Amino acid sequence: MTRYDPVKRVLDVAGALVAVVATLPLQLVVALAVLLRLGPPVLFVQRRPGRGGELFPLLKFRSMEPEAPGRTDAERLSRFGRVLRASSLDELPSFLNIVRGDMSFVGPRPLLEKYLGRYSPEQARRHEVRPGLTGLAQVSGRNLVSWDDRLALDIEYVDRRSFALDARILARTVGVVFSRRGISAPGSATVDEFRGPGRSTDA
Repeated sequence: MTRYDPVKRVLDVAGALVAVVATLPLQLVVALAVLLRLGPPVLFVQRRPGRGGELFPLLKFRSMEPEAPGRTDAERLSRFGRVLRASSLDELPSFLNIVRGDMSFVGPRPLLEKYLGRYSPEQARRHEVRPGLTGLAQVSGRNLVSWDDRLALDIEYVDRRSFALDARILARTVGVVFSRRGISAPGSATVDEFRGPGRSTDA
């Protein structure tokens, strides 16, 4: 733990509480849109590894149609869902994860539980901090960056984390969201599966 970590937590809680209140009307509109376009449930809840690899329920607005035999994730992601993800509006419920202490505004993105056993010891260090809504990898190419490079950026963040770095990442995140670049890897709804160090199928 660094001296910045307790300060970061206070800033996270204060910022997330303000964000929850400020975006509540927008969240209600998005929730209604999801209900009308995709049907219930409105929220997507999935266990993801957080700090120390401890699992927590990640909250997002649902952006995919229901699973069906033979349908890929790319096929389940409708035009409405793509707009929701491109605008990052699906992430709004995650402010509650920050309030709860599951996440931070800035940190390595929370990935799938099944990846836990696939990281190298160095890559597993990404779990030394809380996962974030945005992070160094997200402002450095998002899902267009190879897995090995993305995880290396996560470790770089763990080692360099500071108020100044968080401020730069948050500022760059605004540009990334508005540019809508790197939302999906080629041929995927989001990104190809991580299969282990040096075994990524990303372009």
